[in-house]
Amino acid sequence: MTKGRVEAFSDGVVAILITIMVLELKVPAGSSWEALREVTPTFLVYVLSYVFLGIYWNNHHHLFHAVHRVNGAVLWANLHLLFWLSLVPFVTKWMDESDFSSTPTAVYGGVLLCAGVAYLILTKTIIRLEGRQSTLAKAVGRDVKGKLSAVLYAIAIPLAFLNRWISDAIYVTVALIWLSPDPRIESILRD
Repeated sequence: MTKGRVEAFSDGVVAILITIMVLELKVPAGSSWEALREVTPTFLVYVLSYVFLGIYWNNHHHLFHAVHRVNGAVLWANLHLLFWLSLVPFVTKWMDESDFSSTPTAVYGGVLLCAGVAYLILTKTIIRLEGRQSTLAKAVGRDVKGKLSAVLYAIAIPLAFLNRWISDAIYVTVALIWLSPDPRIESILRD
């Protein structure tokens, strides 16, 4: 099977998720700076979630640039990733509407952790299909950044019940780690 339909479908899903999130943004209740300040937390959690979806979209694009073919297992692994990403608008809104309470903050981290694990599963599924000598296998290597992200999420989730702001800071840190596209795939494809 070719990879084009997987890429197109995934692009469409991410575009819809971003659209859903932006439609959930509330317009300030007035025209003053104070009114704008009141919606700042809503805007900040939107930005964080938008960045996370953008990171997944960007890295998914790079990932599939190194892929030559797909099979049923890759399709299901990709759907698994998209499932967790589809929950991002829900947990974003819950975290916002609860004023960043502990449980929604922990669940937000749980969704991010599950999406990260799903991305790792997708990568491993593709490598299993294409082989250990494939371009992707060489590019990914030990995937320290991916595993570190999962560990940070796993730390942030229980921390949400002690101090939710530390959890939020960890989520922002993981986003900053991934802000630039994964250079491993770009460099191996260039070579």
